[in-house]
Amino acid sequence: MASSNLSVATWNINSVRLRMPIVGRFLTEQAPDILCLQEIKCQEHQFPYEAFRALGYEHFAVHGQKGYHGVATVGRVPFHEFSRHDWQDNGEARHVGIELEGPGQGTVIENVYIPAGGDEPDRAINPKFGQKLDFLGRMTRWAETVDRPTLIVGDFNVAPLESDVWNHKALLKVVSHTPIEVETLQGFMDAHGWQDIGRQHRSAPERYYSWWSYRSKDWKAGDRGRRLDHMWASPELAAQSVAHHVHEDCRDWEKPSDHVPLVTEFDL
Repeated sequence: MASSNLSVATWNINSVRLRMPIVGRFLTEQAPDILCLQEIKCQEHQFPYEAFRALGYEHFAVHGQKGYHGVATVGRVPFHEFSRHDWQDNGEARHVGIELEGPGQGTVIENVYIPAGGDEPDRAINPKFGQKLDFLGRMTRWAETVDRPTLIVGDFNVAPLESDVWNHKALLKVVSHTPIEVETLQGFMDAHGWQDIGRQHRSAPERYYSWWSYRSKDWKAGDRGRRLDHMWASPELAAQSVAHHVHEDCRDWEKPSDHVPLVTEFDL
């Protein structure tokens, strides 16, 4: 069987309609085969399909809702929608899965937007934090049943490693890097034996961030980043990843998202 290359990108875009100009620039410059977007913030009929088609992306799986959340996967290679899981258990649009039909046929790509979890890392006083942990719990039970080559990507809203944040000690009590979130995410990893592709290519303790707050006037000088975005794969698929890129330059573009895109290349 001939091998073929496949590139997959993930990006929390923080409103796809508002940021279509930089999405277009990214697709023109990098041309990934598949782009998984989170936080599209629009309903399915409002998604900018024509703008993507004009760039050569003609395949879509869009799970949207009004004003908040929402995920979309677009491709210049064929796929069909495979799954929609309500891991939030309240109808929010936070997941869509596809199955590839061309290169990598049969491979599943799951696109997920895990809740941020509010400000206080205590479910007794902050229900949003409990919802985040419960979301991860439902994902974990699902992961135990995964039986085919799968890539799960998106905004996990957890920076698990010490070198995934700008200051480990300062962030131990800050939602996204608390011990209970890290432990819960590890449980999800163990449930399927997911491989962390980013850290396969950029070994800890190398600095690796994908998000910088809008509150920081000069994000580069402060560099108070966190790695909230992830690309994890089934072991056999992870072994086929040949390159991984973090496009930090996109954080400097016109009207940027606070997240930057990640791209993994596979030799299938």
